[in-house]
Amino acid sequence: MVVVALLGLSTTACGDQTAAGQRERRHPYAAIEDMPESLGSDGTTIVVGDPSRMPVHLYEDMRCSVCQEFEVTGAGPALLDMTLGKEVRAEYTLVSLLDDRLGGTGSKKAANALRAALEQGKFAEYHAVLFRNQPDEQTDGFTDTFLLAMASRVEGLRGPAFDSAVQEMRYANFVAASQKAYEDADAPGTPSAFTNGKRLPNGVLLTKDALPLFVGGDRLLGAGRRSHPAQPWMASTSGTGS
Repeated sequence: MVVVALLGLSTTACGDQTAAGQRERRHPYAAIEDMPESLGSDGTTIVVGDPSRMPVHLYEDMRCSVCQEFEVTGAGPALLDMTLGKEVRAEYTLVSLLDDRLGGTGSKKAANALRAALEQGKFAEYHAVLFRNQPDEQTDGFTDTFLLAMASRVEGLRGPAFDSAVQEMRYANFVAASQKAYEDADAPGTPSAFTNGKRLPNGVLLTKDALPLFVGGDRLLGAGRRSHPAQPWMASTSGTGS
């Protein structure tokens, strides 16, 4: 009955701990900075957490205000809790559709900067900082200056390699390939999330207590299925990307 009720939730996609997080238990990963992160073998999927766990695959545009709602006040904290607890692994495809729709380059610049952060093992931390401080999607606020200022809030991220990668759009090929991966997927907009080949209802993404119920059921019913799209997104080393 809970699942049926949640399926009735809806919201509009672009183009604080949850109940799960409030459980008093020790996580296998003590903090976000302790989780492994890497680039998947497809060259576009960023994998965070234990790569042997069931994936929750997300399509996000960093400019998207609904993506921020998911990450900050919706189901994002529950996903982090489950990833820290080795219940799932989180996978990210970074989308840049709002640049074309609204004008500007902020989605592309943010995706490039996050790819550069992955090289430093700081993707998850930087991803969280950017969403907590997301500029209004209409302003195209992900400039080089802003991205570097936010990177200063992540210990150990700033340095010549990262800074030059941001300023020179070093991972432009990765950004383009990630957008193509989104276009080839059965994802209607951002945010979109898939587990065991099934898309989670947007209402679940924006309801902080719902995600553990859906993902927990999928883990029991479909643990042997592959992630969406139907490929084994097993991680490779982070240094082999675009």
